[in-house]
Amino acid sequence: MSVKLRLKRMGKKKQPIYKVVAADSRSPRDGKFIEAIGLYNPKNEPAVVDIKEERALYWLKVGAQPTQTVKNLLSSEGILLKFDLQKKGLTDDKVEAELEQWKKLREAKIAALAGKKAEKKKNKQIKTETVEKKADIEEKSAAEEGTSPKNE
Repeated sequence: MSVKLRLKRMGKKKQPIYKVVAADSRSPRDGKFIEAIGLYNPKNEPAVVDIKEERALYWLKVGAQPTQTVKNLLSSEGILLKFDLQKKGLTDDKVEAELEQWKKLREAKIAALAGKKAEKKKNKQIKTETVEKKADIEEKSAAEEGTSPKNE
């Protein structure tokens, strides 16, 4: 029997919520599972990921294989990094120090992305305003000449 860490779909139609579960690889996606170790809600902005770190580490230590999506979720929460550091034999203090450093870098990246998004939105708004002003100027000049730009 091989154990997989995977998502179990729940929720209503078009409103998915997923449980992160440890399940026998032979059982169906929404079928029987061994243990629920977390929750993933992709519909929120930002997506909500709530995983029991101790249980996820336990299942990884006993050989459970995460699916690609669960691997991405565990990685984004820092659980895979912690598992790899513990597997290398680092002490708990060093592991915690590495995780703190990783979290600071991650927050900096998120802040940089948010800044880029805000700047992009601002540039788009400026471009829209410029196009609107240009259209107003053309209408005024056409009105002064006595013709409308649409009739040309």
